[in-house]
Amino acid sequence: MTKAEMVEKVSAKINLTKKDTERVVNIVFGSVISALAKGDKVELRGFGSFRVRSRDRRDGRNPRTGATVQIPPKEVPFFKAGKELREMVDNADPAPASSSFSSGDASGESPDVPRPVSEVLSGSAEESRF
Repeated sequence: MTKAEMVEKVSAKINLTKKDTERVVNIVFGSVISALAKGDKVELRGFGSFRVRSRDRRDGRNPRTGATVQIPPKEVPFFKAGKELREMVDNADPAPASSSFSSGDASGESPDVPRPVSEVLSGSAEESRF
């Protein structure tokens, strides 16, 4: 799924214009990026966590010449999938009752109750997986 496809699905579900939805998506992604740039950890329960990992200096090889090259240390973003996401990807039938996001009716009658991303984007957890 591309960002444009995500914007389209989310805008259809929450009845916002695509332009407004794109702004929201950009703000969410920008917040994650800003937090990681400061070295903070970002946790999205049920989805996963983002953090920065340090890679030590190491020796590599130039594939063209075969010469040894020193690769400097660097910081890289790292994502670890949450339990719910891992189970949804691994299993054909995840248990929605164990969802950390869902409580109550999944039909959307109560807009204040958080729902899994799969339900927001597709209508139900069974209909589509991320």
